[in-house]
Amino acid sequence: MTIPAEILDQCLQNDPHGQEVLYKAYAPRMYGICLRYATNRMEAEDILQEGFIKVFQNLSSLSSRNSFDGWIYKLMVNTAINYYKRQLKFQNEVSQNFESSDATIPEDALSKLSYNELLKILQGLPLGYRTVFNLYVIEGFTHREIGELLGISENTSKTQLWRAKASMRKILRRIL
Repeated sequence: MTIPAEILDQCLQNDPHGQEVLYKAYAPRMYGICLRYATNRMEAEDILQEGFIKVFQNLSSLSSRNSFDGWIYKLMVNTAINYYKRQLKFQNEVSQNFESSDATIPEDALSKLSYNELLKILQGLPLGYRTVFNLYVIEGFTHREIGELLGISENTSKTQLWRAKASMRKILRRIL
């Protein structure tokens, strides 16, 4: 998506009309990113709003207008990660025991679920599992990069991912 230069100029001048046009153009796609990191839609909306505040505050730091799409995407992911870090300060996660099972999930299991069902499963994961899963599986970060971003060890990142997958398998076995 290419946003017209005049809209970016309006945003740089804090023009509400330009900001509204930019928001309406990018909010739906950025909301999808926020939903993957959030526990629910309200939390995703909070992350989205915080992200757009940062967009408008930091737009002048954009080096090239051609890179706006990548810049806003990265800013939203970073906003979600920072939200996660703030939540960790206030939340004590209880470690869960995961049973391993020989039961397998049918190969076509995911195709039987709607986007909303998959999103609900992802949002039901504990905060740490969900964040590491998003960063590794969806965003493509390495465990080392995740560790640096979240202030955890590489092995903790691997464990969180394993537990996220185990938890998702357990849920899928129950509902399929």
